[in-house]
Amino acid sequence: MLSLILAAALAGPIETPVTVPSEPAGLHGTLLAPEGETRAVAVIIAGSGPTDRNGNAAALGLSSNSYRLLAEGLAAHGVATVRYDKRGVGESAGAAVREEDLRFDTYVNDARAWAGATAARTGQDCVWLIGHSEGAQIAVKAAETRRDGICGLILLSGLGQPASAGLRLQLEAAPMPEALREQALTALAELSAGRPTTSPAGLESLFRPSVQPYLISWLPLDPAAAIRGWRGPVFIGQGSTDIQTSVADAEALAAAQPNAKLVIWDGVNHLLKIAPADRTANAATYADPTLPLAPGVVDDVAGFILQAR
Repeated sequence: MLSLILAAALAGPIETPVTVPSEPAGLHGTLLAPEGETRAVAVIIAGSGPTDRNGNAAALGLSSNSYRLLAEGLAAHGVATVRYDKRGVGESAGAAVREEDLRFDTYVNDARAWAGATAARTGQDCVWLIGHSEGAQIAVKAAETRRDGICGLILLSGLGQPASAGLRLQLEAAPMPEALREQALTALAELSAGRPTTSPAGLESLFRPSVQPYLISWLPLDPAAAIRGWRGPVFIGQGSTDIQTSVADAEALAAAQPNAKLVIWDGVNHLLKIAPADRTANAATYADPTLPLAPGVVDDVAGFILQAR
């Protein structure tokens, strides 16, 4: 009897390493399946930067565990997920390509590969794409060109305007000398027009020459225009205290996709956690992996997925 009680207490989601073939090396991730019936399957697509499968990027001081928490929460609702280390990150480090050769479509192709592999691995006819931040834009582009096998889209904290406009707003709000801000905005305009430029001194992390080909491939893309042609379920979730994307972004996506379900979470930030509007206090949550996801986030996402089955 005691062994049965202990087994019940220890029971939970089943975690399995998964790999997708790629060049120059495979991509690695985690399949988290419910203990009982799998009612749906989703692929979690990370945002920008060197982000791992759990939503962390040590090089940027980001330690949120947001994707792991989302996966665990969805598993409790019967939704299996695959989350993966981006190309060049974590166990996928061997799949890195030269930064000069990286393009936005590199990540789109990776997302498509994970969607196909996940459907085959789980025996599902289709999988959901859950895109967070830049991952939302990747999800839209992946679904735009690979409609078969995609159940629907879950877009969390995503841009609703061209990336160039979103980055411009961030540069305008960032604390920096006005002269440097003007240089940054000029560089942004050049790259948005498809022209390489000189990186302003002090902003090499954003505009270094090796990353400019990627920026040129990404900055002009308009996620609202891309989602307009999608014919399938769409959930758009946005926090009201997000300091990277805004309610206006979510509303722009919803306007382009009138049948989408739009949910605004009050007092929730970019990482889907409770946070104040104050930028300093909000940013402090980015380095606290112990904070849970905000109430309602998992329930709203899971509820939409299961209702749309």
